[in-house]
Amino acid sequence: MAGSSNQRPNGGRAGEDPLDQRIADRARRQHAVVAVRQIVELGLSASAVRSRVAVGRLHRVHTGVVALVPPALLTRKGRIAAATLACRPGSAASHRAAAFLRELRLRGRGWIDVTTPGSPGHRRADGIRVHCGATLAKRDVEEVDGIPCTTLARTLLDIAEDATQREVERALDRAAELRVLDVSAIGDVLQRADGRRGAALLRAVLADHRAGSTLTRNELEELFLAIGRAEGVAPDAVNAWIPYPDGGGAEGDFVWHGQRLVVEVDGRDVHTTRRAFEHDRRRDQRLMLLGWRVVRFTWRQVTFDRAYVATTLRGLLSARREAPGSPPSGA
Repeated sequence: MAGSSNQRPNGGRAGEDPLDQRIADRARRQHAVVAVRQIVELGLSASAVRSRVAVGRLHRVHTGVVALVPPALLTRKGRIAAATLACRPGSAASHRAAAFLRELRLRGRGWIDVTTPGSPGHRRADGIRVHCGATLAKRDVEEVDGIPCTTLARTLLDIAEDATQREVERALDRAAELRVLDVSAIGDVLQRADGRRGAALLRAVLADHRAGSTLTRNELEELFLAIGRAEGVAPDAVNAWIPYPDGGGAEGDFVWHGQRLVVEVDGRDVHTTRRAFEHDRRRDQRLMLLGWRVVRFTWRQVTFDRAYVATTLRGLLSARREAPGSPPSGA
């Protein structure tokens, strides 16, 4: 392409000043952002940085933070990295920003959370919410994909401050799925919690919830689980493996072992191919031959007809309890 022969990958140019190249290299390791203080450490003056911003070679993101690309083009990780760099050294992405980096699948907020050592309290500016780091120890921070981030244990404590019980359960379930859950580390963080309001909720969930036992995979499964819990008929297991006697097995969305009931919730767009449809029916038939009842609820029923789902579920569970000669649990 005309005029592009001098363009290097990732923004560098042939003949570019070595200092500019080092700045670009540093930014790329931080998701395209770099703090002005880091640039000064590399040997470029703050006034030279301002000059580069003025002509569009660098782009302002926050006070003291610039990027290789316009802010609108930054990834979410780039925005989190920029927010962390905008705060004092030693700061770390925390709360739901840390949950995102750790793939805990919690809903985000309209701002990025950063915990800063010695911060006097909460403040919000430029889309950043700064939290007091009075109880933040060095062992509570580690790098995740090049971004300083609170540890999983500290992140769980932080998100418990404004999360629902179910959100904390889901975070624990996801950590268990990723095989990164360390109960002893959570205990250490709780010992140093110093009356933080999230501590009571996190302790309660740890006491009452078996991590990994309610690992829902989408919002439809969450809706169904909420119906079961509200009606007092929560399943024994979620997305549980049911082995076949001759090897292999099948996974059930929701399982009640004592009543030998499996409930599947079918989304609008899943299992719509002929092959998937046939596979699901064959699987259902195999489970029924083993003494399981398999019932499917549709997306529309779970989403818009909660009363019908609740009534049907109660009836299914009650009918099995009253049926004579029911196979023993686990048979």
